[in-house]
Amino acid sequence: MNIFSFSAEFSSEEACRMHFKEERDKIGVACKNCSHTEHYWIKSQWSYECKKCRSRTSLRSGTIMQSSNLSFLTWYKTMFLLTATKKGFSSKEIQRQLGLKRYEPVWAMVHKLRKAMGKRDDRYTLEGMIEMDEGYFTIEASENEHRTQKSGRGSKTKSNVMVMAESTILEDLDTGKVERQCRYFKAKVLEDHKADGTDQTLLNAIAQEQTIVFTDQSTSYVNIADYVELHISEKSSEQTTKETLKWVHIAISNAKRNFVGNYHKIKRKYLQLYLNEFVYKLNRRYFGEKIFDRLVIANITGL
Repeated sequence: MNIFSFSAEFSSEEACRMHFKEERDKIGVACKNCSHTEHYWIKSQWSYECKKCRSRTSLRSGTIMQSSNLSFLTWYKTMFLLTATKKGFSSKEIQRQLGLKRYEPVWAMVHKLRKAMGKRDDRYTLEGMIEMDEGYFTIEASENEHRTQKSGRGSKTKSNVMVMAESTILEDLDTGKVERQCRYFKAKVLEDHKADGTDQTLLNAIAQEQTIVFTDQSTSYVNIADYVELHISEKSSEQTTKETLKWVHIAISNAKRNFVGNYHKIKRKYLQLYLNEFVYKLNRRYFGEKIFDRLVIANITGL
């Protein structure tokens, strides 16, 4: 969706509210009091009234917009900005684009949307052949730590992130040339470098045990063979990076460039939210303008 079509379709607060209601009606509304699913619509109050117990549910209630004082139009403009480009916008830039005086509500709104993106992607699992590796992302730290700490494992200026890619081997029957194509990704911040954390992250990400996992020979991956059909590990090398773990390293490289170019000093406790946005858009890279509609749905179901 480009800015012209967005402006034409969502030109007013009421247009945004009606669209949000239409999408919420498709999903369905459950009464928070008795769980009944049939409601009257009270337009003067922009609320649903339960046909059974007469309890009312506002249009925002149960969505990530609940308790927000920002208008529907503001939320819709923000969702448009977040999905209009692969690179994304910082909260400060969104505040400037929206012309709002206060930064804090914008920051909270954007992070709520990023959290909803993560919850939406958590519903899906990876299957088949999976590439898996860790990337070290720069996080906010003191000037002294940036000056004295070395890069990589154990550095206070870096946070390790497990990145997984569902890849499929494609072979050209005429030429015999083999290529790997990637479908979906996942990226999760790890608390430490212990195998237990790595194992649990993998188990949360895969659909079933009939999975083949490719990794390097890190000691964090010693138990993986216990949980999957086949674990293939190769010694880290330039060839491993370019072939066996190709898509994982492309994702890590692109995410790092994205963060450096758009955000300033990401705190470790918020790194997962930024990864949520990056992976959400990466997994929907062929959705085109539909990605905006998907984010509206994530808004409704993401609380």
